[in-house]
This record gives sequence, C-alpha cells and structure tokens, in this order.
Amino acid sequence: MYNKILITGGCGFIGSCLIRSLSKNNDIEILNIDNLTYAANINATQVTNKTNYQLIKADISKSNEIKDIFTNFQPDAVFHLAAETHVDRSIDGPSSFIETNILGTYNLLNESLSYWKNLDTKNKKNFRFIHISTDEVYGSLGQNDQPFIEDNNYKPNSPYSASKASADHLVRAWYQTYKLPLIITNTSNNYGPWQFPEKLIPLTINKCLKREKIPVFGDGKQIRDWIRVEDHVKGLLQVLDKGIIGEKYNIGSNCEIENIEVINSICNILNEILPLKNFSYNELINFVEDRPGHDFRYAIDSSKMKELGWKPIFSWEEGIKDTVEWYLNNKNYLNLNEKKYSGERLGKL
Repeated sequence: MYNKILITGGCGFIGSCLIRSLSKNNDIEILNIDNLTYAANINATQVTNKTNYQLIKADISKSNEIKDIFTNFQPDAVFHLAAETHVDRSIDGPSSFIETNILGTYNLLNESLSYWKNLDTKNKKNFRFIHISTDEVYGSLGQNDQPFIEDNNYKPNSPYSASKASADHLVRAWYQTYKLPLIITNTSNNYGPWQFPEKLIPLTINKCLKREKIPVFGDGKQIRDWIRVEDHVKGLLQVLDKGIIGEKYNIGSNCEIENIEVINSICNILNEILPLKNFSYNELINFVEDRPGHDFRYAIDSSKMKELGWKPIFSWEEGIKDTVEWYLNNKNYLNLNEKKYSGERLGKL
C-alpha cells in the first residue's frame, strides 16, 4: 500500500532505526531527508540495497527545498522525525529548536497539504503523514499520578518540549482545518544502538569506559518511561498500517525507572562483563546541581496502541544489557563528534 515513504531526520537515532526496518522490504522506496547536523550519522541506516534508498541533505526550515522534494519523489506516506531533541541544549540555545521543530514542521505541513490536494482520489485517500513527538509535551507527573493518556493537557516545561508541543498543535490544526490525513505519536525515552553519545545511556557508558565522573542531576530520582527503539519503530509502522487519521497514539513500554537506577544498571553490567580490579564503576557517579525546569516523572499509557495489536518485546534487563554490549563493540562511535559535545551538563542557566 505504501511503496514510497519519505522520512525526515532519517540519520537520527529513531529515524535510522525506522530505515533499517523498512529497507528490508525491497518493494518500498525510501527517501531520507536530513540536514546532517551534529547528531546525524549516515552509517546508522545500515542500508545494503541502495536501489530503494536515497539520502538528500535538506533543511526542513526552508520551504523551497521541501517543495521540490515532494514534487520529485511523490511519497505515499511521510514519517516526520526531524527535530532538535536535547533538553540541555534547548536551555542553552533555544533558537535552533524553534526553527527546526516549529518552523520546520510548519513547512512540512504546508508542502504536504499542497502536494496532497493535487493527488488523484485513490492516492489522496491512501496518503498518511505521521508526526513523531514526545511525552515531554504533557509536562511532569507526581509520584502517584496516573500515566499520560492521549487527552492529557499539554504543560511543557523546557524550550525543547515547548517546541515539540507547538509542532503537535500545528499538526492537529492542519488536520482539523484542512483534513490533511495526519496522525500524531508521542513516545517516551528511547534507547538502544546508534544513539548519539550526548544522551544519558551512551553518555554514561562512555564516562565509565574513560573512568570519568558521571554527572547526575539533583538526587537522580527523576523517573522516565524507557522503550527500546526497535519496539518504538514497530509501533510507528503499526500506526501507519492501522492508525486512525486525526488520532494521537502514545507509544511507551510501561518501564518506569529512576535516572540513578538507569546509571547503576549500566555500571553493574560493566562491573560484570568488563571488571576492573579493586574498582566499581558505580564510584564514578557524581551528583550535580539540577537543571532548570527538570520534570520529575514521565509515564505513558499505551492502551490505544494495544488496540492496534502492538506491544513492546524488549524487557529492560534484556534491552539495556544488549545496548551496553553494542556500545562496547562500537567504542569508536562513543567518541563521535566529541569536540561538539563532551558530556557537559547545564547545572544552571
């Protein structure tokens, strides 16, 4: 049904995993548009059949570039993953988050609408635009609050989450106003192979291997809902196949873990498979001043996804050990672009 799929941000962590999955089907033609910023990795797509895959460097905040891509490629579906995503960076410099996450999404919606309007009846009915967002748009939960459902109010607390919330609202408006066939997904913290080393899990692994201090915000008791990236991607493909136009779907794995527990899990795995005499990696943990607007807890209710026949496969224990082992076998990747990000954290503005 969907033979030509356009993916924005396909050289990013989640986008590259989606491409790895889709590229196994030789009947699907994939166009990856990515601005190839600091966090992009063209090797992460692992595409072996180059005949059904194309990468174009393009900036979604520039509408003329996007218009030409739609005209030339003629996609059946769009997965919009291109985004600036690092909360710490958004606190230090929010402008790029506004440009990419808000203006970029606006341009994609506008060009998608122009393209969709000119399709014939059959292709117009089949076209889908899947917008991938985050659970952070819902704000912070208390210890005993119920997990986020799709109807939760938006209460973003960082420039990053505010920019993603803005994008979500634009997507909803383009469906309500223009009936563009859109679906929004909101996911929790993804982890797994090929994640850029600025994120908590690869950052912690890298610090351990270098025997450097592992910075932990506040008391480390902040809770996140963790999902293995492959499980998330399977959920996205299920949404494309069975999702209802105009709906939102939360994709999480009901795996709530404190940040300090995540870090201790990694240290304990390394203590087991890469032991050092008279030394525990846990000794590297270093508590630092909390960052501004730090949300306490995220948790996702994925009941709507289960109605589509989706459920996560990876357990935390299996997923995190496999992830650590992958990074140990790909140590060079941990040092990628280290000059642009060496693991610093923003204790204060």
